[in-house]
Amino acid sequence: MKLLVIGSGGREHALVWKLAQSPHVTQMWCAAGNAGIGLERLAKNSVSVECVNIGAEDLPKLLVFAQEKKPDLIVVGPDNPLALGIVDLFQQHGLRIWGVNQKAAQFESSKVFSQKFMEKYGIPTAAAGTFSEARPAKAFCATLGGKCVVKADGLALGKGVLICTNEAEAEKAVDEIMVGKAFGVAGARVVIQEFLEGIEVSLHALCDGKTAKIFPTSQDHKRALDGDLGLNTGGMGTYSPTPFMTDAQLTDTARQVLEPFMRGCLAEGIDYRGLLYPGVMLTKHGPKILEFNARFGDPETQVYLTRLENDLVELLDASVTGRLDEMELTWNPLASVCVVMASGGYPGSYEKGGIITGLDAANALPNVKVFHAGTAKAGGQIVTNGGRVLGVTALGRDLTTAQATAYAAVEKIHFDGAQFRRDIAARALASSR
Repeated sequence: MKLLVIGSGGREHALVWKLAQSPHVTQMWCAAGNAGIGLERLAKNSVSVECVNIGAEDLPKLLVFAQEKKPDLIVVGPDNPLALGIVDLFQQHGLRIWGVNQKAAQFESSKVFSQKFMEKYGIPTAAAGTFSEARPAKAFCATLGGKCVVKADGLALGKGVLICTNEAEAEKAVDEIMVGKAFGVAGARVVIQEFLEGIEVSLHALCDGKTAKIFPTSQDHKRALDGDLGLNTGGMGTYSPTPFMTDAQLTDTARQVLEPFMRGCLAEGIDYRGLLYPGVMLTKHGPKILEFNARFGDPETQVYLTRLENDLVELLDASVTGRLDEMELTWNPLASVCVVMASGGYPGSYEKGGIITGLDAANALPNVKVFHAGTAKAGGQIVTNGGRVLGVTALGRDLTTAQATAYAAVEKIHFDGAQFRRDIAARALASSR
């Protein structure tokens, strides 16, 4: 099989790395890829993965490339091309592509659509209001005493969510999004949710239009700084599994969330084939959905795919063809921890082009895989090329071991301004103790 993977981040490097292990794959391209993706080789024939200089949102050029190379399966990583309708476009031209179609992508591309869907189909979620004007939005915040979460309706690189603890903060958040246009057109409408207290976990499920297969639990660390302080980011690290849900609770949550979700999709004429990623808050009143994402999380992909024992090509093929009911997902019992190394200043402004050293030494450690996110090649060296630069991922017999191994690998890697959290998985370890 020939594969084309679309995207250039840590999620896509993890997808390429896992897909390259399949004996079915004889050739693979990645658009646009990154320095680490270009170093991957296929297990079947040792052929290198080829990075193609086409952006993930350049649908016309991607289509021309796919028509020329005729890949047997195209795998879409990021949210933007899904929201732009890449799946619909490629299917119209007879190409086999994995990822949700444009109608299904609304669950992520519109917080308003997603909130109304959850309310309509009885999926447990926060009390909320949706607004297209600032004044009524502020009035709703006041009814919650200012303890709320203000979310831009559209895609905002994982940063369009502002958490407020009082009315002044809530009014400022509404003004920032709706008046100041901090997230551009994504903030033309907002969803304002009551602030839910509890522990947040990430769930993933692979879907084929009628069947949904739940993954084990993971937990992302969104804030930039230790102790969950600082600005929201696209994710500073993650681990799997979490101690906060038992297998029985995971099964029960899947029943409460995935069953009405799939039923609602059927009723609304949404053919949901791809990955569903619900963010869940475990409250004292049970699990509640904070939001839906319509693709693999990043950096959750890194911990999931280092634990997944199935052939990912076979799973994605079953998702496309509606045969997931025939598949059984199998997971390595080891724990996985991913620590994101980011550029200085992220998630604000940051510099690019810093030389990265120590990658070989880190990758040489047992049970370690360094996934590249914002990297590029320059003059024979690997340099920084984004906010989140690397996802240093390690397996261990338990979370303590995996965490120690991941940080041992982090210490071997250096670039100017490198920043990372030192408390990935600490909450889980404290809970276990």
